[in-house]
Amino acid sequence: MFSLEMESEGEAKDLLIAELWERGSTGIVETDLPGGRCLLRAFFEDEADLDSLQHQFAARIERHAPRDWVEFSRAGWEPICVGARFYLVPEWLQDPAPSGRFRIEINPGWAFGSGYHETTQLCLEALEEYLRPGMTVLDVGAGSGILSIAAALLEACRAVACDVDPVAVEIAGANARRAGVGVRLFSGSADAIRTGSVDLIVANINASASIELAAELLRCLAPGGRCIASGFETWELEAVEAAFERVGAMVKRKAFKGQWTSVAAGR
Repeated sequence: MFSLEMESEGEAKDLLIAELWERGSTGIVETDLPGGRCLLRAFFEDEADLDSLQHQFAARIERHAPRDWVEFSRAGWEPICVGARFYLVPEWLQDPAPSGRFRIEINPGWAFGSGYHETTQLCLEALEEYLRPGMTVLDVGAGSGILSIAAALLEACRAVACDVDPVAVEIAGANARRAGVGVRLFSGSADAIRTGSVDLIVANINASASIELAAELLRCLAPGGRCIASGFETWELEAVEAAFERVGAMVKRKAFKGQWTSVAAGR
């Protein structure tokens, strides 16, 4: 067995982790570094194409004695409480949720969002604040589906989720079924949604996508609706806020976790 070691930062880390899982990694260990950077160590069986992996990732290589590296990589993941209502549990653990919290099984190796990232947590907390039973909720860039699952658990009348990646839609659908909630999923984006039909939008994407989609997101909102946007760092906040203001929206709320931020905008 061997491992690849490399550094990453910001949004690039999640994409890099996704690519490593897709290339057949049997486990990934993350170590925080100063300045918001992260050290990743991805383990591979000896049968993996080392030359191709090294060419793709330009990583440092280390050989390892036989060991259950999957179990080793899982050892660092623990259940976490998010906000006042959610309890995120790695899928291989059986820990029950504390009283008053919804239990959501997550996989830290999901290619499209595990729930451990600060922006996902910001979105979950914003859903708690803004979602009322009976609302229609749209999850744009659904990824693993964790946010639309959370919306359904919070008694949204209808939870709709979309992603431009059809693989993400399949993963989100499987996760929703496992969670026992109903989520309507489709491949695409907000331009497929009827004008004024959504009470609450959550879009955990990135700054450039939020800026590009600002007008479409606002168009989808019903009167009095809110759009929760995240997936960007604090230095990008001003540009995202300006994009919403240009299309007639006002940022009503800002929240921060470390270097990451979220906004809630409405007319």
